[in-house]
Parts: sequence; structure tokens; C-alpha cells
Amino acid sequence: MGITGSVARRRAAVAALLLVGAVAGCDSGSEPEPDRATAVVTGTAPSTPSGAPDLDAGQEIVRGIDVPWGLAFLPDGDALVAERDTGRILRVRSGHAPEQVYRVPGVVARGEGGLLGLAVAPDYAETRYVYAYFTAADDNRIVRFRLDGQPEVIFDGIAKAGNHNGGRIAFGPDGMLYAGTGDAAQGNRSQDPASPNGKILRLTPDGAPAPGNPTPGSPVYSLGHRNVQGLAWDRAGRLFAAEFGQNTFDEINLIEPGRNYGWPAVEGMGGTDRGFTDPQVIWKPADASPSGIAISGDTLYVAALRGERLWTVPLHDGTLGAPQAHVRDLGRLRTVVVAPDGALWLTTSNTDGRGDVRAGDDRIIRFPAQ
Repeated sequence: MGITGSVARRRAAVAALLLVGAVAGCDSGSEPEPDRATAVVTGTAPSTPSGAPDLDAGQEIVRGIDVPWGLAFLPDGDALVAERDTGRILRVRSGHAPEQVYRVPGVVARGEGGLLGLAVAPDYAETRYVYAYFTAADDNRIVRFRLDGQPEVIFDGIAKAGNHNGGRIAFGPDGMLYAGTGDAAQGNRSQDPASPNGKILRLTPDGAPAPGNPTPGSPVYSLGHRNVQGLAWDRAGRLFAAEFGQNTFDEINLIEPGRNYGWPAVEGMGGTDRGFTDPQVIWKPADASPSGIAISGDTLYVAALRGERLWTVPLHDGTLGAPQAHVRDLGRLRTVVVAPDGALWLTTSNTDGRGDVRAGDDRIIRFPAQ
């Protein structure tokens, strides 16, 4: 299926270079155990401070969530959390039990697919729109809906597979909707400008190719990606993205329009002499498998799945420094988001079929701003 015209409208410093990982840095999963417990409140948030998140003061907000994936905040500070395999969206707020506020119809959860990224419209107060990226019967797609209404498909035709479905969506400072997609286990798609797979897409809120994209009429913003699951902007409006490597290197890339990031010809560094853009940070997959990322002030935060830690990376004028590892005791980490009050919210992903499930999993931890 094409990606232009009516279909689209519907639808630096480097981490230590260690030995090659023995297992690919993808994020495959399996069906979770049935009849998981309903999430329950285990604490309330401290008062709102104003500085950087305090990574030594994490507090569990909720537990018992079934494979949390997307997380986005409403204007009132409440969070919406997507459960990958159930298709449910929960409303989470401190001091209250999580409440199911929506269930996305048509979600087909297999492997890494299911209900993935969430985004709240910048003009939510007027439109009441929430956006979701999910795996359906025939493809991955993006829908928008009001919590009391039916979903509208704004972009579809993104090939699906058991892994490499991408799935992160976020509104940029320009008001456009960005989507990270995967190659659906076929690397040639990443270099095909006519395929939406293995790309970062830039769309209008209605799902059309955004004005000013590198190729007029195309939703493609950048290409040559393997599996993008993290998107974040710094204070200057620069976009950074997290990408799963295969056996050699995971990446954090500074994304610029029209650039080619090399997959499958290049993994990690060494592509500039071939016309590709090198990443700013790399890890071996055993140390990272980076999913969600967030930026607060001059720090980029990276939720690591296989690496089972939260990485912090200093950020200065669009250049990333040497990563440091934090929060090693929660297992697999999927999503990290800066809340409206400056706190950092972090979700675990131990019930996704690849983690060691602990009592209370999966959970959300809040790190207050200092």
C-alpha cells in the first residue's frame, strides 16, 4: 500500500564499545498470563518541585498493569496508559485507583504488536483528541478518538510483523504528529522511500503528510531506521530518536529532515562515507535495547529493556555526552516521560513475555522534580 495521497490522509560521545551481543536487540514478546490483577494504587505523589528529576526518590504510583506501553499526559496532569495486549487505556492519577477510560477496538496483540504509543493532541482542550498507534489484523495504524467516541483511522498501511513494529508517537514543537516505525523484520523497507516502514513519519493532526517534509506529499521525515521506539525534543526543538540495533549496536540519533540513518547497510557508526548519518550514542544491545526516551533540561533519559536500567545522557547544544546507568532494580524498562510538573514517570515491562516477572509487575514509578 502506498504512503502518499488519500491513503496517508486516512491513514559526539559514544557509549563504551563493548563486545557484540549474542542476542539481537529487538523486543519480541509473547502473550501474557491471563487474568492479571487490576492495577492498584500503592502511593501518592509528593508535592510539586521545579528542578531536575530526583532519581534517588522514586515512588511507585501503580502496580499490576498488563504490559504498559504508551503513556501520555492530559492537560490536568492525569496520565493515560496503554496496555499492549488488552487494548485498554487506563487513566492514572496519584491517590486514585487506575480507571479504564477506553478500549481501542481491533487491536491484535501478537509478539511485539498490540496497543503501542499514545499521544494527546496539543489542542486537547478544544478537540478532546487522543491518538494511538496499534497493530491491527492487517497492518499497524494510527487512530484518533475522543474518550467517549469511536476511533477514526488517520494513517494505515504500516506493515506489521511479530517484531519491529515501532510504535512511538508524539507531537512535536511544531504541532505535527511524529511516528517511529519499524522495518517489520524486512530491512529493505527501511531504504524504500515508498514504504512507511523503517522511518520517522511527520504528519498533520489529520494524518496527511505534513507541510515542509523533505519530499512534498510524502509523510517520510527520515529513513534508514530499524525499529524506532523513542522520540524526544530538546529545548531548541531538535529531535532525538532511540533505535534498536540487531546484534551489534543500539543507537540514539539526532534526527534531521531527509537524512538516511543507514539500516540495513550500517549498524552503529561508520556510515558517513557512504552518505549515511551516524548516531551520537551507541551501546551493545545487552546493555540497552532502548525504547522510550525523554528530555528534561540538559539530560536525555533512556528506558532500556534488555539492559534493565535507566540511562542518563548529558545534552549540550544538540550533542550528547557519555551515558550513565541508573535505576537498575526494576527489570525491563519501556517508557519514560516527563510529566507536566517536571517529574519523571517510568514504566516497567516485565510482563511482556521476555522479563522476569516480580510481585506487583508491571508498575509505574514516579521520580519527583527537585
